[in-house]
Amino acid sequence: EGGNQPGWSPITLTFFMDKDPKYWNAGAQMTLKNALTLQTLNKNKAENLILFLGDGMGVPTVTAARILKGQLSGQSGEETQLEMDKFPFVSLAKTYNTNAQVPDSAGTATAYLCGVKANEGTVGVSAAAVRSQCNTTEGNEVTSILRWAKDAGKSVGIVTTTRVNHATPSAAYAHSVDRDWYSDNEMPAEALQAGCKDIARQLFENIPNIDVIMGGGRKYMFPKNRSDVEYPGVAKHSGTRKDGRDLVQEWIDKTKDKKGHYVWNKKQLLSLNPNNVDYLLGLFEPGDLPYDLERNSETDPSLTEMVEVAIKILRKNPSGFYLLVEGGRIDHGHHEGKAKQALHEAVEMDRAIGRASLLTSIHDTLTIVTADHSHMFNFGGYTPRGNTIFGLAPMLSDADQKPFTSILYGNGPGYKLVNGARENVSTIDYQENNYQAQAAVPLSMETHGGEDVAVFAKGPMAHLLHGVHEQNYIPHVMAYAGCIGQNREHCLSRSGTAGLHPVLSTIATLFTVTRLLC
Repeated sequence: EGGNQPGWSPITLTFFMDKDPKYWNAGAQMTLKNALTLQTLNKNKAENLILFLGDGMGVPTVTAARILKGQLSGQSGEETQLEMDKFPFVSLAKTYNTNAQVPDSAGTATAYLCGVKANEGTVGVSAAAVRSQCNTTEGNEVTSILRWAKDAGKSVGIVTTTRVNHATPSAAYAHSVDRDWYSDNEMPAEALQAGCKDIARQLFENIPNIDVIMGGGRKYMFPKNRSDVEYPGVAKHSGTRKDGRDLVQEWIDKTKDKKGHYVWNKKQLLSLNPNNVDYLLGLFEPGDLPYDLERNSETDPSLTEMVEVAIKILRKNPSGFYLLVEGGRIDHGHHEGKAKQALHEAVEMDRAIGRASLLTSIHDTLTIVTADHSHMFNFGGYTPRGNTIFGLAPMLSDADQKPFTSILYGNGPGYKLVNGARENVSTIDYQENNYQAQAAVPLSMETHGGEDVAVFAKGPMAHLLHGVHEQNYIPHVMAYAGCIGQNREHCLSRSGTAGLHPVLSTIATLFTVTRLLC
């Protein structure tokens, strides 16, 4: 009856319901009922494949983002469900690189995109390639699921909040022994002489006709010192290319007769009619996109807005699509010790997951949400229910008699001594957007964490992500579900559990099978 009390806040109501065993029993029974429906496995063919990659989104980040999401809507937070929390299947991925116990984003991207574990700092090459050694590239290239999908006739897209030639997206199309070779300007002369290509160039040359590309990284596409369209005269934002090429203009010339559109701001993006666009290149910043908390909502699109446009363009293909979406700046927030920035990035990626869910169907779309690696981020300190996620623990330290925030880092730039002792956080604004949470070990940049990351899955064949797996298993599952890449025999099976059932009419099914046999 408490729910009918006028003026009760959501938090007060939650605390009231918490005290009644009926509340917990009813919730558990509903969860059980839902779980029993999952006994009937979805073995449809996945026409569409979507991978949401939260860069640096370890399990503590997921939990903290869940609490933040709830608190942003006036709830206590802990009981909130993220969109990814609603996915029926969850597994763990082991993130180590072939030469690193605690990995980087390049070697991990090669694993979850190309299906092969690799060395840190390298993208789209096997572990036989050595970082920064150009002559170890040739013969060691590995292809990605984005290419497998394109070769199978699907439309493909990349959407990121970082540079489009950053570690995560680049493993989808590039073969580079160094993740930092953004343009020829960042490459050593020997590597260029030996014939290695910069990553920006590979974006346009390796896989022709990537249908949708959106993110940052404009400056790497233009000739050196070419003034940026948005920040004219700001040297650090000017073009970087030494070869004098204008990769954007080359792309425009190549696609202008194929319904291709280049955009560099939100207004241009949202004025497009996706039905009239077959190819889209959106480069919204010279470097990475701004943090969502600092984003100019007039000029820069949100990740959710970019994802919506991408899906509306890609889904026109009757053969389906593959889409890689990266919430790339979760990682940057953590590296800077700025937990508030990182967690708001994670909440925005969760919004994008929700938008994608509304635009697709679990019957024919396999969606996976995961991280490449974790961070040295955590929260604790026996905080009470509903404590603001950016707040203080409820007691003082019994060692130095000072307050401490619930969120802390194992290492990073937040380490600070005042008069030889730990800073008293009550004297500063620890809820400010760019507050750097205290860290145990001083470092200019906080490091990645080495623990397993969660893999959330829904849609056709999602149940194949079910235990503890190597990270490179992920694209193999996606390819199997979508009947692309090396696992295709089962798609032609007419009987037995191996056969995948496309969600199509009988005539369309016969057409698909005939086409596969040809």
